[in-house]
Amino acid sequence: MNKVEIIARRVMGWTLNRWDRWYDFENGAFIAVWDFQPQQNLDHAMLIVERMKSLGFTYRTNGVSEACFNEVCESGETLAEAITNAAFSIADNSPIDEGWL
Repeated sequence: MNKVEIIARRVMGWTLNRWDRWYDFENGAFIAVWDFQPQQNLDHAMLIVERMKSLGFTYRTNGVSEACFNEVCESGETLAEAITNAAFSIADNSPIDEGWL
């Protein structure tokens, strides 16, 4: 799985419905794979921030190139990339059976 797939499954809680779309059970909506590009799109990255906040994480940033969820901080060339990297660090390093994922 790539970074976006791990975030979509483990953070957003979406399931892969077909090879080209996710299913969001909470909203009863299909999301095309190409319509969720958090590394390039700040609006998409902010969906991750809102989800992480709802899971109990605290979000902070230096404004342009670093994002933190609790004590896990990552950087990127853009804020969107930094948010994606921080969420990925948490999702990829956490066991899949943890209650919040």
